[in-house]
Amino acid sequence: MKKVIFLLFLSSVLGLQASNASITDTTRLVPVKGAVNFRDLGGYPTNEGTKVKWGKVYRSGEISKLTDDDLKLLADKRIKDVVDFRSNEEVAKAKDKLPEGAAYIQLAAGSEQLNNFMAVLPKLNSGDSLMISFYSQTAHLKEKYKPFFQELLKMPDSDALLFHCTAGKDRTGIGAALFLHILGVPDETVMEDYLATNEYRKEENEKMVKMMVQMKIKEQVARDLATVKPEYLIATVKAILSKYGSIDQFVSQELGLSNDDISLLRKKYTE
Repeated sequence: MKKVIFLLFLSSVLGLQASNASITDTTRLVPVKGAVNFRDLGGYPTNEGTKVKWGKVYRSGEISKLTDDDLKLLADKRIKDVVDFRSNEEVAKAKDKLPEGAAYIQLAAGSEQLNNFMAVLPKLNSGDSLMISFYSQTAHLKEKYKPFFQELLKMPDSDALLFHCTAGKDRTGIGAALFLHILGVPDETVMEDYLATNEYRKEENEKMVKMMVQMKIKEQVARDLATVKPEYLIATVKAILSKYGSIDQFVSQELGLSNDDISLLRKKYTE
Protein backbone atom coordinates (compact mmCIF):
# COMPACT_ATOMS: atom_id res chain seq x y z
CA MET A 1 0.00 0.00 0.00
CA LYS A 2 2.81 2.42 0.87
CA LYS A 3 4.40 1.78 -2.51
CA VAL A 4 1.12 2.60 -4.26
CA ILE A 5 0.76 5.86 -2.35
CA PHE A 6 4.37 6.80 -3.10
CA LEU A 7 3.80 6.20 -6.79
CA LEU A 8 0.67 8.33 -6.67
CA PHE A 9 2.61 11.13 -5.03
CA LEU A 10 5.36 10.83 -7.63
CA SER A 11 2.71 10.96 -10.32
CA SER A 12 1.33 14.16 -8.81
CA VAL A 13 4.74 15.80 -9.09
CA LEU A 14 4.98 14.74 -12.72
CA GLY A 15 1.49 16.14 -13.20
CA LEU A 16 2.61 19.50 -11.83
CA GLN A 17 5.45 19.60 -14.33
CA ALA A 18 3.18 18.66 -17.23
CA SER A 19 0.11 20.67 -16.25
CA ASN A 20 0.82 23.64 -18.53
CA ALA A 21 -0.04 21.45 -21.53
CA SER A 22 -3.70 21.22 -20.57
CA ILE A 23 -3.91 24.54 -18.74
CA THR A 24 -3.12 26.46 -21.91
CA ASP A 25 -5.38 24.25 -24.02
CA THR A 26 -8.16 26.69 -24.82
CA THR A 27 -10.20 23.93 -26.43
CA ARG A 28 -10.75 22.50 -22.94
CA LEU A 29 -12.12 25.70 -21.38
CA VAL A 30 -15.79 26.37 -22.12
CA PRO A 31 -16.09 30.17 -22.63
CA VAL A 32 -19.07 30.91 -20.40
CA LYS A 33 -19.37 34.29 -18.67
CA GLY A 34 -21.47 33.13 -15.72
CA ALA A 35 -19.39 30.25 -14.33
CA VAL A 36 -15.79 29.50 -13.41
CA ASN A 37 -13.66 26.40 -13.98
CA PHE A 38 -16.02 25.12 -16.67
CA ARG A 39 -14.12 22.66 -18.84
CA ASP A 40 -14.35 19.63 -21.08
CA LEU A 41 -12.86 16.37 -19.78
CA GLY A 42 -12.19 15.16 -23.31
CA GLY A 43 -8.87 14.53 -24.98
CA TYR A 44 -7.00 12.80 -22.17
CA PRO A 45 -5.10 9.67 -23.31
CA THR A 46 -5.76 6.35 -21.59
CA ASN A 47 -3.50 3.41 -20.80
CA GLU A 48 -5.24 1.45 -23.58
CA GLY A 49 -4.17 3.84 -26.33
CA THR A 50 -7.56 5.55 -26.63
CA LYS A 51 -8.61 9.07 -25.67
CA VAL A 52 -11.52 10.44 -23.66
CA LYS A 53 -14.16 11.72 -26.06
CA TRP A 54 -14.56 15.47 -26.40
CA GLY A 55 -17.94 17.08 -25.84
CA LYS A 56 -19.40 14.36 -23.61
CA VAL A 57 -18.59 15.16 -19.98
CA TYR A 58 -17.95 18.58 -18.44
CA ARG A 59 -16.94 19.77 -14.96
CA SER A 60 -17.57 23.21 -13.49
CA GLY A 61 -18.16 25.46 -10.53
CA GLU A 62 -21.72 26.51 -9.70
CA ILE A 63 -23.88 27.66 -12.60
CA SER A 64 -26.40 30.00 -10.97
CA LYS A 65 -25.16 33.03 -12.92
CA LEU A 66 -25.16 31.68 -16.46
CA THR A 67 -26.23 34.24 -19.04
CA ASP A 68 -28.73 33.61 -21.82
CA ASP A 69 -25.82 33.23 -24.23
CA ASP A 70 -24.19 30.74 -21.84
CA LEU A 71 -27.37 28.68 -21.69
CA LYS A 72 -27.58 28.65 -25.47
CA LEU A 73 -23.98 27.47 -25.66
CA LEU A 74 -24.72 24.63 -23.23
CA ALA A 75 -27.80 23.69 -25.21
CA ASP A 76 -25.73 23.69 -28.42
CA LYS A 77 -23.32 21.30 -26.68
CA ARG A 78 -26.32 19.06 -25.95
CA ILE A 79 -25.81 19.12 -22.18
CA LYS A 80 -28.91 17.21 -21.14
CA ASP A 81 -27.86 16.08 -17.64
CA VAL A 82 -26.69 18.34 -14.81
CA VAL A 83 -25.37 16.69 -11.63
CA ASP A 84 -25.08 19.02 -8.64
CA PHE A 85 -22.94 17.89 -5.68
CA ARG A 86 -23.93 20.81 -3.42
CA SER A 87 -25.90 20.78 -0.16
CA ASN A 88 -29.50 21.96 0.12
CA GLU A 89 -28.29 25.20 1.70
CA GLU A 90 -25.85 25.88 -1.13
CA VAL A 91 -28.54 25.19 -3.71
CA ALA A 92 -31.00 27.49 -1.95
CA LYS A 93 -28.51 30.36 -2.09
CA ALA A 94 -27.56 29.83 -5.74
CA LYS A 95 -29.98 27.72 -7.75
CA ASP A 96 -28.68 26.26 -11.00
CA LYS A 97 -29.65 27.78 -14.31
CA LEU A 98 -30.22 24.86 -16.63
CA PRO A 99 -29.99 24.66 -20.41
CA GLU A 100 -33.30 23.99 -22.09
CA GLY A 101 -34.48 20.41 -21.68
CA ALA A 102 -31.75 19.41 -19.21
CA ALA A 103 -32.49 17.00 -16.36
CA TYR A 104 -31.23 17.93 -12.89
CA ILE A 105 -30.00 15.60 -10.16
CA GLN A 106 -28.73 16.76 -6.78
CA LEU A 107 -26.34 14.47 -4.90
CA ALA A 108 -25.75 16.28 -1.62
CA ALA A 109 -24.29 13.45 0.48
CA GLY A 110 -21.22 14.61 2.39
CA SER A 111 -21.87 18.29 1.73
CA GLU A 112 -24.00 18.90 4.82
CA GLN A 113 -20.96 19.16 7.11
CA LEU A 114 -19.38 22.14 5.32
CA ASN A 115 -20.93 24.66 7.72
CA ASN A 116 -19.23 22.88 10.62
CA PHE A 117 -15.89 23.37 8.89
CA MET A 118 -16.55 27.09 8.44
CA ALA A 119 -17.06 27.55 12.17
CA VAL A 120 -13.50 26.50 13.06
CA LEU A 121 -11.65 28.42 10.33
CA PRO A 122 -10.85 31.59 12.35
CA LYS A 123 -9.03 29.43 14.92
CA LEU A 124 -6.66 27.79 12.41
CA ASN A 125 -3.15 28.74 11.26
CA SER A 126 -3.22 26.32 8.32
CA GLY A 127 -6.05 24.83 6.32
CA ASP A 128 -4.25 21.70 5.17
CA SER A 129 -5.35 19.46 8.05
CA LEU A 130 -8.97 20.48 7.55
CA MET A 131 -8.85 19.83 3.81
CA ILE A 132 -7.12 16.48 4.29
CA SER A 133 -9.75 15.55 6.88
CA PHE A 134 -12.53 16.41 4.39
CA TYR A 135 -10.89 14.44 1.58
CA SER A 136 -10.27 11.46 3.87
CA GLN A 137 -13.94 10.84 4.60
CA THR A 138 -15.40 7.88 2.75
CA ALA A 139 -18.81 7.32 4.38
CA HIS A 140 -20.63 9.48 1.82
CA LEU A 141 -18.80 8.38 -1.32
CA LYS A 142 -21.26 5.65 -2.30
CA GLU A 143 -24.32 7.86 -1.90
CA LYS A 144 -22.68 10.71 -3.77
CA TYR A 145 -20.90 9.05 -6.67
CA LYS A 146 -22.77 5.81 -7.36
CA PRO A 147 -25.81 7.69 -8.79
CA PHE A 148 -23.39 9.89 -10.74
CA PHE A 149 -22.01 6.88 -12.58
CA GLN A 150 -25.51 5.50 -13.10
CA GLU A 151 -26.34 8.75 -14.92
CA LEU A 152 -23.24 8.32 -17.08
CA LEU A 153 -24.15 4.72 -17.88
CA LYS A 154 -27.66 5.52 -19.05
CA MET A 155 -26.99 8.81 -20.84
CA PRO A 156 -27.84 8.61 -24.57
CA ASP A 157 -24.82 8.75 -26.86
CA SER A 158 -26.13 11.93 -28.45
CA ASP A 159 -26.15 13.86 -25.16
CA ALA A 160 -23.59 15.33 -22.75
CA LEU A 161 -23.39 15.64 -18.96
CA LEU A 162 -22.19 18.42 -16.67
CA PHE A 163 -21.29 17.87 -13.02
CA HIS A 164 -20.37 20.57 -10.52
CA CYS A 165 -20.26 21.79 -6.94
CA THR A 166 -19.73 25.37 -5.75
CA ALA A 167 -16.09 25.99 -6.67
CA GLY A 168 -15.80 22.98 -8.96
CA LYS A 169 -12.63 21.83 -7.24
CA ASP A 170 -13.13 19.40 -4.32
CA ARG A 171 -16.32 17.37 -4.66
CA THR A 172 -16.15 17.87 -8.41
CA GLY A 173 -12.42 17.09 -8.36
CA ILE A 174 -13.00 13.73 -6.69
CA GLY A 175 -15.77 12.94 -9.16
CA ALA A 176 -13.54 13.82 -12.12
CA ALA A 177 -10.68 11.74 -10.71
CA LEU A 178 -12.93 8.69 -10.32
CA PHE A 179 -14.38 9.13 -13.81
CA LEU A 180 -10.98 9.47 -15.47
CA HIS A 181 -9.50 6.59 -13.45
CA ILE A 182 -12.33 4.26 -14.45
CA LEU A 183 -11.78 5.19 -18.11
CA GLY A 184 -8.14 4.12 -17.74
CA VAL A 185 -6.52 7.56 -17.72
CA PRO A 186 -3.03 7.39 -16.09
CA ASP A 187 -2.70 8.59 -12.48
CA GLU A 188 -0.40 11.49 -13.38
CA THR A 189 -2.94 12.78 -15.91
CA VAL A 190 -5.77 12.43 -13.40
CA MET A 191 -3.72 14.53 -10.97
CA GLU A 192 -2.92 17.01 -13.74
CA ASP A 193 -6.61 17.60 -14.39
CA TYR A 194 -7.23 17.98 -10.65
CA LEU A 195 -4.43 20.53 -10.19
CA ALA A 196 -5.41 22.51 -13.29
CA THR A 197 -8.21 23.99 -11.16
CA ASN A 198 -5.61 26.31 -9.58
CA GLU A 199 -5.03 27.96 -12.95
CA TYR A 200 -8.65 28.01 -14.09
CA ARG A 201 -9.71 29.56 -10.77
CA LYS A 202 -6.74 31.89 -10.36
CA GLU A 203 -8.67 35.17 -10.34
CA GLU A 204 -11.61 33.72 -8.45
CA ASN A 205 -9.28 32.29 -5.82
CA GLU A 206 -7.80 35.72 -5.11
CA LYS A 207 -11.30 37.10 -4.59
CA MET A 208 -12.10 34.18 -2.29
CA VAL A 209 -8.95 34.73 -0.22
CA LYS A 210 -9.70 38.44 0.22
CA MET A 211 -13.26 37.66 1.29
CA MET A 212 -12.11 35.10 3.88
CA VAL A 213 -9.45 37.45 5.25
CA GLN A 214 -12.18 40.04 5.78
CA MET A 215 -13.98 37.34 7.81
CA LYS A 216 -10.94 37.20 10.17
CA ILE A 217 -9.59 34.01 8.62
CA LYS A 218 -5.78 33.94 8.32
CA GLU A 219 -4.50 34.39 4.79
CA GLN A 220 -2.61 31.07 4.78
CA VAL A 221 -5.77 29.23 5.81
CA ALA A 222 -7.72 31.04 3.10
CA ARG A 223 -5.16 30.08 0.46
CA ASP A 224 -5.14 26.46 1.59
CA LEU A 225 -8.92 26.33 1.24
CA ALA A 226 -9.07 28.19 -2.08
CA THR A 227 -6.58 25.98 -3.90
CA VAL A 228 -6.14 22.28 -4.55
CA LYS A 229 -2.99 20.38 -3.61
CA PRO A 230 -1.73 16.90 -4.49
CA GLU A 231 -1.92 15.79 -0.87
CA TYR A 232 -5.66 16.55 -0.75
CA LEU A 233 -6.61 14.13 -3.52
CA ILE A 234 -4.03 11.63 -2.29
CA ALA A 235 -5.85 11.70 1.08
CA THR A 236 -8.94 10.32 -0.65
CA VAL A 237 -6.90 7.62 -2.35
CA LYS A 238 -5.24 6.64 0.94
CA ALA A 239 -8.61 6.48 2.71
CA ILE A 240 -10.07 4.28 -0.03
CA LEU A 241 -7.06 1.97 0.00
CA SER A 242 -7.19 1.73 3.79
CA LYS A 243 -10.87 0.79 3.86
CA TYR A 244 -11.32 -1.20 0.66
CA GLY A 245 -7.84 -2.50 -0.15
CA SER A 246 -7.80 -1.21 -3.71
CA ILE A 247 -9.46 1.35 -5.94
CA ASP A 248 -10.91 -1.45 -8.06
CA GLN A 249 -12.54 -3.03 -4.99
CA PHE A 250 -14.02 0.36 -4.06
CA VAL A 251 -15.35 0.81 -7.60
CA SER A 252 -16.96 -2.63 -7.49
CA GLN A 253 -18.22 -2.64 -3.90
CA GLU A 254 -19.28 0.97 -3.34
CA LEU A 255 -19.91 2.38 -6.81
CA GLY A 256 -21.54 -0.89 -7.89
CA LEU A 257 -19.75 -0.99 -11.23
CA SER A 258 -19.28 -4.42 -12.76
CA ASN A 259 -16.66 -5.25 -15.38
CA ASP A 260 -19.41 -4.93 -17.98
CA ASP A 261 -20.33 -1.49 -16.63
CA ILE A 262 -16.72 -0.35 -16.86
CA SER A 263 -16.47 -1.70 -20.40
CA LEU A 264 -19.64 0.21 -21.32
CA LEU A 265 -18.32 3.43 -19.78
CA ARG A 266 -15.12 3.10 -21.77
CA LYS A 267 -17.07 2.36 -24.94
CA LYS A 268 -19.31 5.40 -24.40
CA TYR A 269 -16.65 7.92 -23.32
CA THR A 270 -13.40 6.92 -25.03
CA GLU A 271 -12.43 6.45 -28.67
